[in-house]
Amino acid sequence: MNVIVDLCVVPLGVGVSVSSYVARCQKILEDAGLKINLHAYGTNIEGEYDQVFSAIRRCHEEIHAAGAPRISTTIKLGTRIDREQTMLDKIRSVEEKRSPT
Repeated sequence: MNVIVDLCVVPLGVGVSVSSYVARCQKILEDAGLKINLHAYGTNIEGEYDQVFSAIRRCHEEIHAAGAPRISTTIKLGTRIDREQTMLDKIRSVEEKRSPT
């Protein structure tokens, strides 16, 4: 089953800047062959359900191994079985319905 996830991983106990930890997670997601889109407060991920969640687990393992004693993660996800839909499809659908300004 395909899934689209919005992932926000926040390492705790590592100081104010967490970008180096986020970069480690991005590499894991890329190496997993997932479609990803980094944004200001997280990452959108598209892929097969088990592959996505396996990669998220690896993100946690890597961030802990890098010294973060705690991690707070927010995950929003959506699946559909009536048809295939990509992240890009969802964005295009909204853009097509926007009123010209």
